[in-house]
Amino acid sequence: MSTKVSRRLQALREKVEDRAYEPVDALNLLKETATAKFPESAEAHIRLGIDPKYTDQQLRTTVVLPKGTGQDKRVAVIARGEKVTEASNNGANIAGSEELIDEIQKGMMDFDVLIATPDMMPQVAKLGRLLGPRGLMPSPKGGTVTFDLAQAIDEFKAGKLEFRADRTGIVHVMFGKVSFSADDLLINLKALQDTIDRNRPSGAKGRYWRSLFVSATMGPAIEIDISALRDMKMADVAA
Repeated sequence: MSTKVSRRLQALREKVEDRAYEPVDALNLLKETATAKFPESAEAHIRLGIDPKYTDQQLRTTVVLPKGTGQDKRVAVIARGEKVTEASNNGANIAGSEELIDEIQKGMMDFDVLIATPDMMPQVAKLGRLLGPRGLMPSPKGGTVTFDLAQAIDEFKAGKLEFRADRTGIVHVMFGKVSFSADDLLINLKALQDTIDRNRPSGAKGRYWRSLFVSATMGPAIEIDISALRDMKMADVAA
């Protein structure tokens, strides 16, 4: 069944050539094709040469975007005793213990990041069916299971993101807002690329990066020359 494409999107697609662009050119084009009536995000869609059904080909990690996400992240913390107070004093939007677990079970999802202390994880595990599909389940790999609540809250508020490859080996990540300059978007995208390369799964064989497309939330997909991005040095990008 064919999907009807709006005239707005059709016109924007005509601005995008069927080729891989230099990173800065692609990001300038992304900004040019962001014409929706709301503040759009900049999104990256990365196809990797992995098969996540094998445990040694899974990718789940975090990236700190140097220029931030452009979003005000709502952080919830599940802890016990003095750690609940510590979380509240260090900027958590919501902090609690068993009662917070109960609220989440009843459907309260008023947060973007959920952090839990290790001693609470046996009880948090019962939230897996609710949180897992939303990508909100705390995990040590994601930096969301920790006793160092102050640092974790600061990092996620400042621009730390957790991401993972989906079951088809594609990573979807929001790496800023279209209102950012192309240079700031490039710094964030370079940080994302460096992180994906550093965390290459041990079982990944052959060509790791298959394709990289960026787009505004409601804009057309724009392919980026992966080699050109990987050849850049962060020091040069951030200069």
